[in-house]
Amino acid sequence: MAKPKKTPRPKAETPKGFRDYFGAEVTQRTEMLRKIAGVYHRYGFDALESSGVETVEALGKFLPDVDRPNEGVFAWQEDAEGDKPGDWLALRYDLTAPLARVYAQHRNDLPTPYRRYAMGPVWRNEKPGPGRFRQFYQCDADTVGAPSVAADAEICAMLADCLEEVGIPRGDYVVRVNNRKVLNGVLEVAGLAGDDKERERGIVLRAIDKLDRLGPDGVRALLGAGRKDESGDFTDGAGLGDAQADVVMGFMDAKRTTGAETVARLRELVEGSAIGAEGVSELETIAGLLAAGGYGPDRIEIDPSVVRGLGYYTGPVYEAELTFDIQDEKGRTRNFGSVAGGGRYDDLVKRFTGQAVPATGVSIGVDRLLAALHAKGRMQSDTAGPVVVTVMDRDRMADYQAMVAELRQAGIRAEVYLGNPKNFGNQLKYADRRASPAAVIEGGDEKERGVIQIKDLILGAKIAESATLEEWKDRPSQFEVPRDQLVEKVREILSTHGLDEGTK
Repeated sequence: MAKPKKTPRPKAETPKGFRDYFGAEVTQRTEMLRKIAGVYHRYGFDALESSGVETVEALGKFLPDVDRPNEGVFAWQEDAEGDKPGDWLALRYDLTAPLARVYAQHRNDLPTPYRRYAMGPVWRNEKPGPGRFRQFYQCDADTVGAPSVAADAEICAMLADCLEEVGIPRGDYVVRVNNRKVLNGVLEVAGLAGDDKERERGIVLRAIDKLDRLGPDGVRALLGAGRKDESGDFTDGAGLGDAQADVVMGFMDAKRTTGAETVARLRELVEGSAIGAEGVSELETIAGLLAAGGYGPDRIEIDPSVVRGLGYYTGPVYEAELTFDIQDEKGRTRNFGSVAGGGRYDDLVKRFTGQAVPATGVSIGVDRLLAALHAKGRMQSDTAGPVVVTVMDRDRMADYQAMVAELRQAGIRAEVYLGNPKNFGNQLKYADRRASPAAVIEGGDEKERGVIQIKDLILGAKIAESATLEEWKDRPSQFEVPRDQLVEKVREILSTHGLDEGTK
């Protein structure tokens, strides 16, 4: 008789492009989100938590026009009901498309303008790479229903405040502002207006978007006949003449020493274009509003080289860039770069309502911000673990639970050891693995005498690394105190190591 085949065990591994987050990583992200939410709330924005799943129809703008809509998103089709095929559903690709659906669905019950912030994971079915995952956190704030660029200026100011709130000091970041309407004016001046020039405009937009990667020469090649890359592949260009290309390149190189000089240069470039002049005036208005609020060019500046999402945004666009250098994994010095961006998108809600609804918003890359703070040493890599109450006698578990309850009621993070207490050394090893700052010990002798032992694990580790026997005697790492001084002594130890708040 043949032996039954064993069912193979599943592999214990994360799917490609995903990762697990532990302890300090989760705690630090939560704290960052709390700080950012505090700024958003201070500005009058309300929290919104929408579904992580949307219909493909609602997400449509973000999906390729293919029969099976699963490129770029994680999508699936519900079971059919009779002759009716099931709906296509997808994990949300970002937090903006769900906002458009929510506003269109509930607009009669929402105030206008509607100001909301949202935080949570999003999913993209894209090829993963170093530091690029298929699930990541976004942290958005948007104003829907406000046509004035005062809403854009407010978002930029709020973004600057958020960066400073989480620990990026003034001078280490800049929020740069541009306007899609100015580019539209530049394209018009360059002779690329009209439906018959849609192909050329698309190539120009894609070329401008590649400025950081290709440089001015690469972009100029794409504006003209085309460009051959290092592998020999050729990309067709927009076919612009030299004079036309000069206008477009002039737009990307229009930044001057002051905002006023930059605005003046842009006004020259769009002369004769009504939409371009409107965009320049909007930039001028934004700069004036920000200056009135105390947000000068040391924090927010007009910069035509900001080209993110120019094919999507309809007005002002903005990007927050960290200006300090870091060392990459190969030891090379490089600029950290962008950590947030956004802009005005006045056409998104129109898909649902048929009516244009002005909207503007920003998205902050929380994981990139955390990486930046770690790179600059502005965030502790480790978070202190709980105080561990050891178990010396199984029969006195109630005593140990009483101790841990006292510590918790005093706001101190603490736990009773719940493993096998037979080997006391293993309990201290456990406390070390938990990064515990202190361990509480009460054996039978201590119980009789009404005392407890409290071991300073941080100091003990330092002494074990480098101290001599004489120094050990001068700096004891274990203290005997009356049982009723448990909380007081633990607090003293935590304070010694700057952990008054770190264990809460």
